[in-house]
Amino acid sequence: MANPLLQINNLTKSFGDRVLFSNISFGIAEGDKIGLIAENGAGKTSLLNIIAGKEPGDSGRIVFRNDIRFAYLEQSPQFDPGLTVLEACFQSGNEAVKVIARYEEIISSGNHQELDEILAKMDMLKAWDYEQRIRQILSQLKIFRLDQKIGELSGGQIKRVALANVLISEPELIMLDEPTNHLDLEMVEWLEGYLSRSAISLLMVTHDRYFLDRVCSQIIEIDDRQIYTYKGNYAYYLEKREERIAAQHAETESARNIYRKELDWMRRQPQARATKAKSRIDAFHELEEKLKQRRQTGDIRLSAKGSYIGKKIFEACNVTKSFGEIKITENFNYIFTRYEKMGIIGNNGTGKSTFIKMLLGIEPPDSGSFDIGETVNFGYYSQEGLQFDEQTKVIDVVQKIAEVVDLGNGNKLTASQFLQHFLFAPAKQHDYVYKLSGGEKRRLHLCTVLIKNPNFLVLDEPTNDLDIVTLNILEEYLIDFKGCLIVISHDRYFMDKVVDHLLCFHGNAEIQDFPGNYTQYREWKTEEDRRVAEETKSSRPSKPVEKAAPATKTRLTFKERQEFEALEAEIQRLESEKEELTRQLSSGTLSSEELIAASNRITQVIDLIEEKSDRWLELSEFA
Repeated sequence: MANPLLQINNLTKSFGDRVLFSNISFGIAEGDKIGLIAENGAGKTSLLNIIAGKEPGDSGRIVFRNDIRFAYLEQSPQFDPGLTVLEACFQSGNEAVKVIARYEEIISSGNHQELDEILAKMDMLKAWDYEQRIRQILSQLKIFRLDQKIGELSGGQIKRVALANVLISEPELIMLDEPTNHLDLEMVEWLEGYLSRSAISLLMVTHDRYFLDRVCSQIIEIDDRQIYTYKGNYAYYLEKREERIAAQHAETESARNIYRKELDWMRRQPQARATKAKSRIDAFHELEEKLKQRRQTGDIRLSAKGSYIGKKIFEACNVTKSFGEIKITENFNYIFTRYEKMGIIGNNGTGKSTFIKMLLGIEPPDSGSFDIGETVNFGYYSQEGLQFDEQTKVIDVVQKIAEVVDLGNGNKLTASQFLQHFLFAPAKQHDYVYKLSGGEKRRLHLCTVLIKNPNFLVLDEPTNDLDIVTLNILEEYLIDFKGCLIVISHDRYFMDKVVDHLLCFHGNAEIQDFPGNYTQYREWKTEEDRRVAEETKSSRPSKPVEKAAPATKTRLTFKERQEFEALEAEIQRLESEKEELTRQLSSGTLSSEELIAASNRITQVIDLIEEKSDRWLELSEFA
């Protein structure tokens, strides 16, 4: 049996009279990679915050294994904007950083009573090379300017710095709240591979279904204040969840049949009922209450006719835009066709949002123009979100825009009915905006865009912070949408379902038109990269036969033999120096200046030993 790392017992959390979850229990063992799924507002982030000790639960118990290394990536990490990237990584508060801070405090104070203990901890946590690990992880996450201020970074860059802070500490258990939000596709795929290969145990909230499917081996769903556990990936969860819902429907239908019979019996009873019938009456009221609480979980499908759109949509004519030396577009031309559904992908900073802002007239091009058809009625969902009056009720926000939405074929929905399709129950519609979760506010923003009945939707990162249930509803809406669509998204599953071709922004005004969805693009790019690599290899000039190296190396050259023997002696010398430095640091006889010098030198020695050992191992294969 796997070693347990964390156990949650009978945990309950509520806000006022609203219960998020009640008496839930589950555990996390070594090697578990768990995805946490629920509707927005069901308590996913609250559960993670309670486990991390950032907010209290109402009741229940959370037990971590002793001395566990634990890290938490919050949905919206916060750093002091005045710190540099490197300083922010040393502000993380993980165990290694605390030990480094304590070591420096001891060195500077001259009081060496705890030095032996701290040195042992420095070795155990590999704290001597902590800064080197920071640089390595940040470079993998495409953060290269370690002296840049946090206040100058984009949301995606800040998320990557926070992610680096989590990974650098090499925890045994990590919790990630929407780790793919604000990451571009390249970073999402890197993180997916990293977590899949790693032995780290994981509890994660994400709406990225490909990510869930490829990383997680277990799914926990919060539904109707309870949890349901599925021992498999996301595809397995979908299958078993359908079976659970079907069983619940059958149980509910059986209960309704009993209820109808009991209701008929209740109506036929005289007012002065016999005492012996009291238990049956009580059972009837209990059944009635249960049926009231049961909610319908059938498929929600919403479609809108979209207002009429003519044949002319828009034409981009020699559009050029740059910010200083950063080129977004250069003499870009494109004719957008009727009912086209385009996805825009590319790394952060390549100009995707700027492009659609130029189309919408929010950002002017440096030269060129967009010629837009007279019948085009844009609906724009922005990445920044919408600023609501926090003291306004949800229903009032939507009714100010439209009381009724026309679905075509004589079908209409009131604002309240429309909100219900996007999972705002009637009671929830009368909540004030300030009571909504971040995901619920994004969902409300989406409703304010769609209820205007546009014929051209422009959606910039619509999937961020939306739960999977809402994503499914939105996907079905967009598939049936009788209009045009441009969507920017890092959600690969979402893009595969709703778009028919892509504009790929590669940076420096290089824009590629690809006829297919994201998965087809990745398959093409992988094959193209392989083909280019093979062509490059075959195009290199071949060396003369007499100078060609043997196909298989079997022995060292004379110079390599000399290097190999020298390395053995050098590594032995460095190991001796390391032992001597460790002895000096532990002796308590060094001055503050000598301690600092010895501390710096031992870090250099460790790096040299690692570098020369790698080379020795490489040469030893042929020695």
